[in-house]
Order: sequence, then C-alpha cells, then structure tokens
Amino acid sequence: MVKKPKKDTKDGSGAEAEANAPLSTEESRTEEVHDGHALEFQEKVKEAADNYDRYLRAVAELDNYKKRAVKEKADAIKYGNETLIRDLLPLVDNIDRALKHAETSCDFEAFKKGLAMLQTQLICSLGKHGVEAIDCASKAFDPNYHEALMQVPSMDHETNQIVDELEKGYLLNGRLLRPSKVSVCKRPDNGNQ
Repeated sequence: MVKKPKKDTKDGSGAEAEANAPLSTEESRTEEVHDGHALEFQEKVKEAADNYDRYLRAVAELDNYKKRAVKEKADAIKYGNETLIRDLLPLVDNIDRALKHAETSCDFEAFKKGLAMLQTQLICSLGKHGVEAIDCASKAFDPNYHEALMQVPSMDHETNQIVDELEKGYLLNGRLLRPSKVSVCKRPDNGNQ
C-alpha cells in the first residue's frame, strides 16, 4: 500500500482532510480483502466452535456408551442364568410334591415312577438350554470325552472299549461340560505268565 504524503493546510488540519478524503482504488481493494479475510476468519471461528461442540457431544456419548456397556455386561453376568432357572423351578415344585406324597404313601413303585418323571423333566429342561448327555454305551474310549477311572478285564469287550459308565458326562452346545467317568476294558492275557 502506497501512502500519500501529508499535505499541510494553512489552518493546520492536514490530517483531518486526509482522513475524510475518498479512498483510492487500491486502498479500497485492500480494505475489501481485509474485510473478506475478517469474514472468512469469523466463519472459521464459528466452524471450529461447531466442531468443538460436536467433539464434546461425541466424547459424552462415548462415555455414556461405555457406562451402559459395563452395566449391561454386569446384568448379563448377574441374570444370565435367569431363563435356565425359570425352567428348573417347575422341577423344584414337582420334587416338593413328590416328597409331600412320599410322607403319606408307602407305594414304592409310584415313587420310582415319579422320580423317573422328574429325571425326564430335568433332562428336557437342560436340553432346551443346549445340554446333552455323552453317549458311552459300548463306545471306544476317547480321552476328549471320557475319564477312565479303572480298567476291568472283560472278554465281552474289545481293549479300550467302555465297559461301564460310572458317571454321565455332558456337553453344552457341543463343548465339553463334564467328561463321562467310565471303566475301560483291558483284555486279560491268556496265560503266558
């Protein structure tokens, strides 16, 4: 920007006259550019404020999400077995009825039949939740599903074939929950001792 030299007037008001004088074309363009930059700066300040506001909202939203996720996880752990327990409550009711009936009745066969019905009801309830028994009858011993407690001599079974199931094993949705405890056949040596 080119400055004009000050002109002195006889009354000494040269500065006032220059301030009131019309701007040259170059000076007006410079002022327009300055005004344009000021407007652009104000827009950028507003945009930065909006971005900061969005940032604060996003941080608050993320914080709320984390708190909600922690609470939901805690509730899932605390109440995760609710449906299983709800399905087992009728079984508890039937056991109470059977015990009350056993106090007044001497019919052992009816009691056995009632126990068998309770067992069936329990297995059905567990089955609804993905629990299934491991079938061991006359199967080959598999250390992934069976736990051998003893070896027994037997001519009726092959070596390492399961002779007897001592405690049932269970799978939960195909994953081992508890291995079957079994006795395994060990063929006796036929004589060379």
